[in-house]
Amino acid sequence: MSKRILIIDDEKAIRWSLGEALKNLGHDVEEAESGKKGIKMFQGDPADLVILDLKLPDVDGIKVLKQLKTEDEELPVIMMTAYGEIETAVEAIKGGAYDFLQKPFQLEKMKLAVKNALESSRLKAELSGIKRKERETYNFKNFLGKSAVMQDVFKKVKKIGESKASTILIQGESGTGKELVARAIHECSAGVRNPFLEINCAALPETLLESELFGHEKGSFTDAKYKKRGLFELAEEGTIFLDEIGEMGITLQSRLLRVIENKTFRRVGGVKDLRVNTRIISATNRELKQAIKEGKFRSDLYYRLQVIPIYLPPLRERREDIPLLANHFISTFNKEFKKGIKKIGPEVMRLFKNYSWPGNVRELRNVIERAILLEAEDELLPEHLPAEISRGEKIVESRIAAASVDDMFPISLKDMEKILINKTLNETGGNKSKAARILGISRQTLREKTRMYQIE
Repeated sequence: MSKRILIIDDEKAIRWSLGEALKNLGHDVEEAESGKKGIKMFQGDPADLVILDLKLPDVDGIKVLKQLKTEDEELPVIMMTAYGEIETAVEAIKGGAYDFLQKPFQLEKMKLAVKNALESSRLKAELSGIKRKERETYNFKNFLGKSAVMQDVFKKVKKIGESKASTILIQGESGTGKELVARAIHECSAGVRNPFLEINCAALPETLLESELFGHEKGSFTDAKYKKRGLFELAEEGTIFLDEIGEMGITLQSRLLRVIENKTFRRVGGVKDLRVNTRIISATNRELKQAIKEGKFRSDLYYRLQVIPIYLPPLRERREDIPLLANHFISTFNKEFKKGIKKIGPEVMRLFKNYSWPGNVRELRNVIERAILLEAEDELLPEHLPAEISRGEKIVESRIAAASVDDMFPISLKDMEKILINKTLNETGGNKSKAARILGISRQTLREKTRMYQIE
């Protein structure tokens, strides 16, 4: 793609030869023989890249660089220097120059520097766009819920984000939006321009999770062929989000507690304490007090994490928000898939309000996305919905009517639960996500129960 490049140099031969080479690459090239003229040309019609000589007849190249950076902070500038001006060139790099080449330079080296500078600029612009989109996505205007309980959550999130609170615990079932809330807190904070890094504590073995969080020194274990910085270092002055904190092993919990209490940690295999200033947001869909009783979670860590607790209610406890959320998702996916769904049928809305939504807001979003993508044309109807929603009530009623408790009596509640889980998994062909939805529990809860009852 053609870019506008401004060459500022008092040597006509260099301007001409460099200009011709860049024009042959398809770029639009402008020339200025002095610093003042170059600045004026840039102010009149900004360039995508500036190639700037360090020594100019009227203004020092460093001053021109500073002025250009005032006009456009992200502008890539390649400095040209004569022999013996390396120290000044280093000063230029510190002042924001992308690169510098020593005169006389090889034309191919300059072409490569131009290519790299333009590519770097493109990537920065792309990253800036992604961050801007993230800020828009996690802005509070996009958080929906008219119920009193969600309004309280929104107020609390905003206050926490603007405060200096360093540890927050978000509790709620799977699919209630814990990650969205964590990101919203970060977006409200003073460290919004600093990293937001997340990790799922249930997704990695304890030893690997430890290395990811705290980093490791070279040679600290067999595969540690180089030193690695962990997330706590990389998220300095920003936010680290520990999802499914309830699945973290006891040993690693003690290390996390030390970070919270002392603001220090060591890399795996390290001997030096490193200080950290990072906001820690944890989330869980487990009942941590029960995990404490079972010896699976440290009580001291629990009380340090929940200095500021946030509870996200399941969708079934705020059914008045379902129409608002459903219509929002319809609008979102209409735009994304270029569809024209105008409304949700009244029977569909009745089914939505009566369904238990074990997958919560995430499940509602997925149901509507699937319906719009594959089924619906201008109106969302019951036949566009999964069977567990469109025929859920009838299925449950028929099963209850057909069951005979007398045939199974006497039986313990645990045995009944084991039979029900086993039967549901058989019916769904071992699909745990589907089985969890039918049973009205989270996938994590189902995983724990199958482990407890030793169900294959």
